[in-house]
This record gives sequence, C-alpha cells and structure tokens, in this order.
Amino acid sequence: MKKTLHLASQSYSRQQLLKESQIPFTLLAQDADESACDWGLPIDQVVAAISLYKMEQVILPAGAEGDVMFVITADTLSQDANGMIQGKPKDRDDAIAKIKQAREGSVLCTGFCLDKKIYRDGAWIIAERIHEVVRAEYLFYVPDNWIDTYLEKSIGLSCSNGIAVELFGAQFLKYIRGSYSTIVGLPMYEVREALERIGFFE
Repeated sequence: MKKTLHLASQSYSRQQLLKESQIPFTLLAQDADESACDWGLPIDQVVAAISLYKMEQVILPAGAEGDVMFVITADTLSQDANGMIQGKPKDRDDAIAKIKQAREGSVLCTGFCLDKKIYRDGAWIIAERIHEVVRAEYLFYVPDNWIDTYLEKSIGLSCSNGIAVELFGAQFLKYIRGSYSTIVGLPMYEVREALERIGFFE
C-alpha cells in the first residue's frame, strides 16, 4: 500500500486505531473552533457538522499539479441518559461529573469526513467526499473509589464525556451496542469501506 492517509486530528485514540489497522498515515493540523457549530442540534447532526467544519479548517501542505491526497477528519460526542450532549471535560471536576452521569448509559456518535483531493491550478480541490456518522450505545461504570485512579491512569481527561474505553479504561466498560472503534473515536469498519470506495487501496 503506497498511499498515505492524512489525519487532521491530534487524538491519540484515532492514531492508535489507524496504527493497529496498518493504514499508513501522517498528521495534519486544523484550527476549527468547535463551539462555532450549533450544539442545539441532535447529536448525529452535531458530530456531522463538526467533522465537516474540521475538514474546511485543515491546514493543507503545498502541492504540485496533479498531486492526489486523502484527508480524514472526525468528531466524537456522547449523550447522557438525560439527553445532554457531552464533549471533552473542561476540568477534573467536570470529568468526574460526566463519569458519574455515564453510569446510567450513554449514546455516542462519531462522524468522519474523508476527502480525496487533487491539486489543480494552484489549489487543492475536492475530487470525492464521503461524510458519515456512526452511532453506538455503551455503559461505562467507574465506582467512586476508582475515579481518582481512573483519571490518573487513563486518557479520559482528553476524551469525549471523560471516558476512555481503551487501555486502563477497558476494565470499566460493561457493555457496548455497536462498534468498539466508534466509541474509541474512529469507526474503522466504515472508514475502511470509505477508503476502499474512494480508491485509497488501489
């Protein structure tokens, strides 16, 4: 496989999923202000809007006429049992509140935007785009006496809803309805299918 996927995300979890799937990738920066999106929409529409907005804000490298590149952005949000959409915790206290609320179960959506771009006349243009949202449900239960240890040893403080189901956090994941990788932050089954449709593996 000679092509490289350009991931516009600093997420450790998304990078690990691509590494484990043996999909060659490199990192790009993007400067999207997620708060500019309408958080009053249903959760699937919010993650769809943010993943698309991130794509619009990707800082692309210089190209040469006819160059082709594949770029992916993604966003993951949880919704608690009260219907509140939860992003990354603001601080430790917010993380603890989110973790306790998650004991009642959560809905999660990960949206991704995958572009095949071609360099024409001095600019990158979109040759093909796939934009999808994948949904899952899960129960993540961290008992009170484990919360401090969980926050110390997991990457939860940098994750949607304060929840990291991988690594140290795996022992607190009670059940999933849907895809594990969707909860981690990148729905790999759908991403692989999208990469295949867009010609990445050719």
